[in-house]
Order: sequence, then structure tokens, then C-alpha cells
Amino acid sequence: MIRRENQFLLWAASSLLPICQGFAGSTVKPVEQPNIVLIYADDMGYTDLGCFGAKRWSTPNLDRMALEGMKFTNFHVAQAVCSASRAALLTGCYPQRTGVFSALLPGDKGLSTNTVTMAEMLRKQGYVTGMVGKWHLGDAQEELPPNRGFDDWLGLPYSSDIWPVGYDGLPATTDCPKHRFPPLPLYDGTNQVEIISTLDQQGTLIGRYTKHALKFMHRVHNAGQPFFLYFAHSLPHVPLAVSDRFKGKSGAGLYGDVMMEIDWSVGQVLLALQEMGVDRNTLVIFTSDNGPWLNYGNYAGTCDGLREGKCTAWEGGERVPCIMRWPGRIPDGTVCNRFAVTLDLYSTIGGYAGADTRMAIDGIDISALLEGVPDANPRKEFWYYYDRTLCGVTDGRWKLVVPHEYRSYEGFVPGKDGYPGKYGKKWTDKALYDMQRDMGERVNMLDLYPEIAERLEKIVEKARTELGDGVER
Repeated sequence: MIRRENQFLLWAASSLLPICQGFAGSTVKPVEQPNIVLIYADDMGYTDLGCFGAKRWSTPNLDRMALEGMKFTNFHVAQAVCSASRAALLTGCYPQRTGVFSALLPGDKGLSTNTVTMAEMLRKQGYVTGMVGKWHLGDAQEELPPNRGFDDWLGLPYSSDIWPVGYDGLPATTDCPKHRFPPLPLYDGTNQVEIISTLDQQGTLIGRYTKHALKFMHRVHNAGQPFFLYFAHSLPHVPLAVSDRFKGKSGAGLYGDVMMEIDWSVGQVLLALQEMGVDRNTLVIFTSDNGPWLNYGNYAGTCDGLREGKCTAWEGGERVPCIMRWPGRIPDGTVCNRFAVTLDLYSTIGGYAGADTRMAIDGIDISALLEGVPDANPRKEFWYYYDRTLCGVTDGRWKLVVPHEYRSYEGFVPGKDGYPGKYGKKWTDKALYDMQRDMGERVNMLDLYPEIAERLEKIVEKARTELGDGVER
């Protein structure tokens, strides 16, 4: 059974536990080409799931997924903002290589066609590829999912808050910056089928995405082909909206209701896999694109104990919940504390599919972690960037933060009920943190361990040489 510790009171103690519990002596048999389901939440905090510490709402399906699979406690995104995070996920490359930074707006240049997306890679291996949900990697026709490797897509071209609707859910007036946004289109393939103009319409999206995803899986399975489903939720990114079935269900406000509907959706996917008889040949991955947008207050997620949130290179922005499940392949009830990144999913999934993953320049195959290879530790370093600025590096345990300006939510009153609060800009000098004992990045160990900092400085110079550094004060 999975270890049911209090994640946040026992951080220091958990660092002494085996790195990947339940793996010792495990053996893995070759399998046929697996189906892949990759579920990507939007702005979900590290402690938003029951199995990661959530108390105010329940997520029984995701908790069960953790009990039946592996929970990553040290999993990160490549950058803590929508478009950059998704570009890295789908290419296995740092955003500096793809040219996608921040969150793209309508008309912005999207993901370069010189890249090979995960969908394009898997389609070459005989997969039928489908997507539901938020794209956010370019809204020109040639940049949309059907032209980037996906055989099927129902969803939005960008974030659901990029629409001419105010924070109150009413049409934006001229004193609201949102009034300049175009109408929010819903696409089926390359065809615009609807304009999303109300919160009630947004509240139907989880259910519509889920229904479409299930039809896609059944159709491809009945045709005898392997499938890749990329399920990119538009939520719990603001504006929050939920179906009538889940309104008030959590008893913890609208954010909790949304989390419970996302959990329901995951449960529907898992049930469909069982009904189709492909449960034991399907790798299901659940994670988030970045941490919570904290200045939205009660409409934002949680990352209790971690520093800052979305749009920062601190742990609250880049460390996200992650669960992987593959019955018979991943031992159930396992916890992995090794460092891993969304960059690595391209190489790992491609490896299982038998694909050429050399285009994933920065991704590393982490299947050894899933398969219980003793002492496996495939990722030796990671470079923390935000936009074009190098913010720090890590060797998996020690994190060296380099001087940079950053967004800060600390000390500012958050907003309420869909209205954003303020945030500020702060400056950090060089700092060294022991991430096994100080996930909150509060105790600077630079003076105590100068030799470790000196070793990590070499990684800093490597990153700057390879990808650059746009730091400014």
C-alpha cells in the first residue's frame, strides 16, 4: 500500500526514505506498443490532490490512480507559464530552443514547425493521435493541433481567460483590458464550431472534453490501433466554471468543485480503459503545466510550504503533482523522490513506442524510474529559466539560485471570486538550498557549503553558454 505520510510536516523525514519505494527486486517484461494517455491540468498547485495533501476537497479517482501506480514528489515543469510549459512538454526541449516563452496571445507566433511534436513522433510509429482541451501554441491554422501531428482535436486555441469577458463574467466594458480580446473559439479539428461567451458555456467544457476523449479511445481501439490521447484541461485556470452536477459538491467553494470535476473526468478515462480491456497496456500520466496563480486567492490552487507560485522559478511555480499508472508495469503504491521534469516525458513515451527521440534535446528517458532499476537517477541536472532569464540550477538535491528579479505574491493581498490581486517584483541574490530538507527555499546554505555552490556554478556557466541568460536588474 502507498505510504500515507503527511507530506508537509514530514519533509525532512521523507528525505531519508528509499528513493523509489517498492521497486527493489522488481522485474519488467517486454510489452507490446502501449497506449498513452497524458492528462495536463492548468495552474494546478502541488497540494491540490488528496494524495498530495489536499484536505478541503476530495479527489478519489486520482488518489486511487496513485495507489495503483507511482506518485512523483519531485516532479517539475520546464517553465512555470502556459505556453512555454506546453512547448517543452511536447518537444522535450527547453523553451529557449523552441522560441516559445510566456503565454501566447492571439496572433502571436506559435511553436516552430522545425520542431517535432510528441504527436508527430508517435504518429510515425503507427499511433492514432488525439487531443482535447487547451492548445496555446499558436492560433494560426498551420499552427493548430491538426497540423502539428494530431488526427483529432476538440478544444480551445489558447487560455480560456483570453476572451472579451470581464472578471464578473459579463461582457467586458472599455475600462477592462479584456475588451480588446477576440471572441473565444471552440474548434473541432480545424473548424470553428462555437463561440464560448459565457461562464455557463465554460462550465460544460470538462464534460464535453471527456465525452470526446472517450469516443476517440473507443474508436481507435475498435480499429485495432494504438492511441495517444493528450487531454489538456483548461482548468483550474481562471475563469473558474463548473457543470451543474458539480456546483457546490466540494463544500469548499468553486475551486474545490472544479477539482472534483477534473477528478471525475480522470475516473471516466480509467473506467473506459478497463471496459475496453486495455488497462494493462496503457500508460496514464497526470500532471500540471505549472503551479497556482496565487494572486487570484480563493480561485487559485495551493502549494502549501513551497515558495511563490506560477510565473516564478521558485518551487511553488515549477514543482507540480505527478502520477503515473500502468498496471503490471509500474508497481502499485510506489513513491518516487528522484528529480524529473516534463521535458523527460517525450523521451520516455517515445522509448516505449519504439520511436526516434533524438529531437528531444533536453529530455531524458526516465523509464528506469518507472521500472525499478536499482539506484536509477537518470536526470543529473536541470536549468531553471523563466522567460529568457536563468534563475538557477540543480543537481537533483542542491539548488543554486542565481541573482535575478522575480514576480512575488508574498506580502500582497490576493484577489477574491475571480478578481486578481496585486503582485510585485523582488530581487534575489545568490542562494543555495538543500531541497531534501528545505523544499520551501527559506534557509540559504551558501556560506556553509561554498564547495557545492562552486560545483553548481559550472552548471550555470554551461546553461548560459548553451541557452543564454537575459537577466536584467
